[in-house]
Amino acid sequence: MRIVHFSDLHLGFRQYQRQTSAGINQREADVAASFTRAIDKCIALAPDVVLIGGDVFHTVRPANTAILHAFNQFARLVQALPTARVILVAGNHDMPRSSETMCILRLFAAPLGIHVADREARRFTFDDLQLAVLAVPDLPPGTVDLSPDPAFTYNVLLLHGEVQGTLPQAERAEHPDRAAMRIPLEEIAKPGWDYVALGHYHVYKRIADHVYYSGSIDYTSTNPWGELAEEKAAKLPGKGMIERDLSTGKQTFHPLAVTRAVHDLAAVDGRGMSAADLDVAIQKAVARIAEGIDGKVVRLVITNVPRHIAREIDHKALRDLQRRALHFQLDTRRPEVVRPQRGAGAPGRRPSLADTLREALVARNLPAGVARDPLVALGLKYLEEAELSEPTRELPGVDA
Repeated sequence: MRIVHFSDLHLGFRQYQRQTSAGINQREADVAASFTRAIDKCIALAPDVVLIGGDVFHTVRPANTAILHAFNQFARLVQALPTARVILVAGNHDMPRSSETMCILRLFAAPLGIHVADREARRFTFDDLQLAVLAVPDLPPGTVDLSPDPAFTYNVLLLHGEVQGTLPQAERAEHPDRAAMRIPLEEIAKPGWDYVALGHYHVYKRIADHVYYSGSIDYTSTNPWGELAEEKAAKLPGKGMIERDLSTGKQTFHPLAVTRAVHDLAAVDGRGMSAADLDVAIQKAVARIAEGIDGKVVRLVITNVPRHIAREIDHKALRDLQRRALHFQLDTRRPEVVRPQRGAGAPGRRPSLADTLREALVARNLPAGVARDPLVALGLKYLEEAELSEPTRELPGVDA
């Protein structure tokens, strides 16, 4: 028996203030197209069960266009796979904060036959498949008994939340006003579960032998650059969905192409560069993007750029890059302050003149071709010579 697991659709996500010809936010349209491709892939795989791990929408009250698109795509899925069971849970983005407000995900239940868990955990059982699925939305920790049903051959746990101790700090801090459910690892890794399908984390991640985050289907967090870095570190091809055979345990990660390319260019060290040098470095970095920058989402970080040099960068050329790309972010970062070396002075004492000179020369912007280390050594040598050549002065009340 095969299942397909994907999550974090974030339909209705908006970013960058660009619009399509129809007046829809461009990134909203991009994410909608990514969801369409996810449904295409799911239909092609034709699984017995489809698991959707929450955050179907980016906000509790999505726009009508996002609701209509979701309904049409889910309808297409159930029509193409009439025998497949489709189960989804509400994520922290879907859950209303007021008990009087209805979760929008209920819209897909009765008309389409989709099994929805929004306000409370629900165990859906399918006798013909000998399968029980415990679906747990974003709920307070400790409120749900996460135990399999021994009466069934296969037990699957579908839930949205953070497995304690497994996610980066940046992901946990993304939505401090409403954190996702914290899930104890020992609760979901215990025997009896054939598969645990997780939602909330936007990068594909293995938690245990049978416990996985599928990741999101597009770059819809406030920090896409962090997602790119984590995917690169894990050697992932990008976004995707999971196919797993519960009978054999065989699992496949199927990559999903995103609608719009997102690039975080290799950082440039601007130490010693003039504004003209930086202009050249920016154009060279951008030129490395295959098929150009047009319509893409791009960031370039340049470190060790003093403020006065950043002001002199060719802003007309930058505006041209920003016009061509959907979004071009130039992130210039000032040099870090160099602290006095250990032993140069006790706490509470001012650094010596040599320490001050060394710090100034290390942070100074240098012309092209000037080596910094010899310059620092020469400056300290001149300072030492000047101090030695200065006549000794007697201070009042002090013996020479």
